[in-house]
Amino acid sequence: MIARRRWLGGVLAAPLAGLTACSPGTTPAPRPVAARWVGAGHERGHRLRTLNARTGTLPAATARYRAGALVLGGGIAGLSALRALVRRGVGDAHLLELEDSAGGNSRGHHLAGFACPLGAHYLPLPGPEAHEVSDWLHEIGLLRLDPLRRTSLPDERHLAHSPQERLFIDGAWQDGLLPATGARPATLAAYRRFAERVATLQRELGFAIPTWRARWTPAHDALDRQTFAAWLQAEGLADERLLAYLDYACRDDYGAGLATVSAWAGIHYFASRHGFRAPGAEGREGEAQDGAVFTWPEGNAWLARRLATPNIERIHTDRVVLRVDEGRHAVEVLCWNEAMQRAEAWTAPRAVIALPLFVAARVLVNPPPALADAAARARYAPWLVSNLHLDAPLTDRPGAPPSWDNVAYARAGSTCALGYVDAGHQLLIPVRGATVITAYHALPERQRAGLLQGDADAWGQRVVADLATTLHPDLPQRVTQADLMRYGHAMRIPTPGTRGDPALAALRRPRGRLAFAHADLAGYSVFEEAFTAGAEAAD
Repeated sequence: MIARRRWLGGVLAAPLAGLTACSPGTTPAPRPVAARWVGAGHERGHRLRTLNARTGTLPAATARYRAGALVLGGGIAGLSALRALVRRGVGDAHLLELEDSAGGNSRGHHLAGFACPLGAHYLPLPGPEAHEVSDWLHEIGLLRLDPLRRTSLPDERHLAHSPQERLFIDGAWQDGLLPATGARPATLAAYRRFAERVATLQRELGFAIPTWRARWTPAHDALDRQTFAAWLQAEGLADERLLAYLDYACRDDYGAGLATVSAWAGIHYFASRHGFRAPGAEGREGEAQDGAVFTWPEGNAWLARRLATPNIERIHTDRVVLRVDEGRHAVEVLCWNEAMQRAEAWTAPRAVIALPLFVAARVLVNPPPALADAAARARYAPWLVSNLHLDAPLTDRPGAPPSWDNVAYARAGSTCALGYVDAGHQLLIPVRGATVITAYHALPERQRAGLLQGDADAWGQRVVADLATTLHPDLPQRVTQADLMRYGHAMRIPTPGTRGDPALAALRRPRGRLAFAHADLAGYSVFEEAFTAGAEAAD
């Protein structure tokens, strides 16, 4: 989960000290929150380190297996690779996964009878470049072909229901996330200016998801070599509300704000989908997508389950990969079986390495220089995903009604919650009652160790206090249980130089008996990038 480092005094005493209030409010009186860590145990992620520390060497295998092909890692990239291998006739393909269930950042949970996400919670309608994703969505029935218009239509039962999004700003809720209500003329002008720049770059340069299916030019590289904040300043775009919205968008998709991510990443967020729309323009204001997103109470675990189920007998969970050795005639994999508490050896002619780059570099014997270089430069965002069970509806503020996604306005640079989604919203229950809300915190990298070592009750209490201060003062009286999922390395941050890194391009090319497949190769983490990387690696 983390590279061990000394954690300075004072931080552990206040694990959410980096969370700042999004808007003025009265902090409610503290109340104990029953909280627990769920979803993952960092001990497994640190197994390689602990085994080495205890014995000085890795354990000897007491069981041996052969496979036609191996996939290491059961996130979306790994599941997609396994599916593609089986479809291409590799009947003896197998996948090894660290956790109790596959899915990676797209796993789900149940709390008090409610399904809820542990990570990613929606999928926008894929663009034309993500044709592997579109083909699969047709296969499972989420998309269907309209023969008259020769286009794909979504199954509307699985789209986010209205009202979809709202923002709490100036003491009231507004529809949509772009701060538009009461915006001054200067703010509206800044919105229009940014929309024009995105449209120009979209037209002249080109952006796509998956990102490597768009051309790469010196102009792209120039964007990639500076921060988004620096580019905005050079463009004269300094309006507070515009910067607040763009910072939120970057933290939500990339785990870091506009002062950290590259200008390419900031523009890509909008230009790779449907651009940026200023208030008054046709379509939804601000959003990079057209508003149509698939979602479920359990988030993208719905997708992960359908990707895994057809090949469930080939998926071996509770396996911690310790070493991968690419030999002249085969790939040898040593893993630790958590359930049996034993080491296992797996042999296959070829393997897909669907692991984060920093993990792949650690377990691979003689890693290629490109992997070592890319892993050394990679930065990862720690995340906290908090599922809170409420025994009754929350008292609401004036304005837009309760929505699927609920966000508090925060100035650029804030570390407060990215808002929460209501797991019960998609259930279409006519009378509001008990539910589960899922709050997301993209934490500063310096809080990784505090997240690892912190107490669940303390983190849960501070999450509740953060949301109560900014959005719902009665939240502490409504919470009955808090189930917390912590990610030490939730997603790679697209810092300047990431997208144009030649090491990532080198890792996407076939080499020897190994193929690499992970969203890390795109420099950021979304479903379409991971799914396509897995399919291409299998090919």
